[in-house]
Amino acid sequence: MQQRVTVITLGVSDLDRARAFYEGLGWRSDSPPEIEVVFFQAGGLVVSLWDRERLAEDSGVELGEGYGAVTLAYNVGSAAEVDDAIAEARAAGATIGREPGETFWGGYSGVFIDPDGQSVGGGP
Repeated sequence: MQQRVTVITLGVSDLDRARAFYEGLGWRSDSPPEIEVVFFQAGGLVVSLWDRERLAEDSGVELGEGYGAVTLAYNVGSAAEVDDAIAEARAAGATIGREPGETFWGGYSGVFIDPDGQSVGGGP
């Protein structure tokens, strides 16, 4: 098997709210509402949003509660761009999990959390 990922699907509790949140970050999708899934092209990767119960059923797993131990990362070129990304996420309605700052590994990053509790972190 080739070592690559082409699609990441986030299970969401309210598809319209989740779509509005990511579009508030500037993401764009051509997915029509009637298909009940949203696809965002992100470079060579697709990030999709789908109802969490339907995703669990489709995946053959029991829907649980709590942290799924998955984060997405958005890497940029500078600390100022990290600050800008966190500000944009805050304006779109994100909860800020960690304000931008220096990290123990020598980088600079911040973390925001979408309305369904998905964590997105990044840095230069």
